[in-house]
Amino acid sequence: MSGDPPASPGPTSPSWPPTPATAPPGVDPPPGAFPAPGTLGPEPTAPDVSTPAPLPPGALPPGHRPAPAADQRAPDLPPPGLLPPEPGALLTAAPGGRGPLEPWPDTVNWQPISTDLIWVELIRLAIVVAIGLAVTGAGWAFSGHWLFGLAVAVVLVLGAWRAVAIVRAVRAWGYAERENDLLVRHGLLVRRLSIVPYSRMQFVDVSAGPLERAFDLATVQLHTAAAASDARVPGLRPAEASRLRDRLTALGEDRAEGL
Repeated sequence: MSGDPPASPGPTSPSWPPTPATAPPGVDPPPGAFPAPGTLGPEPTAPDVSTPAPLPPGALPPGHRPAPAADQRAPDLPPPGLLPPEPGALLTAAPGGRGPLEPWPDTVNWQPISTDLIWVELIRLAIVVAIGLAVTGAGWAFSGHWLFGLAVAVVLVLGAWRAVAIVRAVRAWGYAERENDLLVRHGLLVRRLSIVPYSRMQFVDVSAGPLERAFDLATVQLHTAAAASDARVPGLRPAEASRLRDRLTALGEDRAEGL
């Protein structure tokens, strides 16, 4: 019909796509025309979605606490008491890192024994080594077998090792008198601490062999109700051995009467 308005260009129209139209200032572009670039102001920028916008006050329910940021979030840890103990914590039996052999020298007034006991033990060792060398040497001389020569070398090596161990072992001996018990420590590779209560003592004796008498030494032997808990203190001067015997005997009788 002649009264219909002209159809706007479409995808099937030869003038598609329309070209941007420019219009004089103050005049609107014709219908269907795109505005020229730059006539509608600066182009909008895409919003930054890396940082979410803060919510307005009152948007969260009461009592809600926002989760901390990923870089501020505490690591997932087990509840207290479930963490494994530190290395070495199971090896100590008392606070402060003290083990089952405490009290050791820093908490008790330990009394050392006489170093003359070293000579007594070395003489005893020399007698044993001499006998061993005599037997193995005689066998080697008469038979000439190499096993006897090896035995001689073994006796010499063991004798030298034992001599070094005797020096250190004698210096490791010590005893301490406390109010209710007597402490005796000794041992080199395997350290041993004996605690003998005065109330368990049955009797105390003093002994001295020929070598000990030659070096003016004596040994105090403590006997208790259980034979496994007996203890001895070697390398004492006769006067100290007698004093320790009398004191231990008196304390043992006093504690036994108190029971």
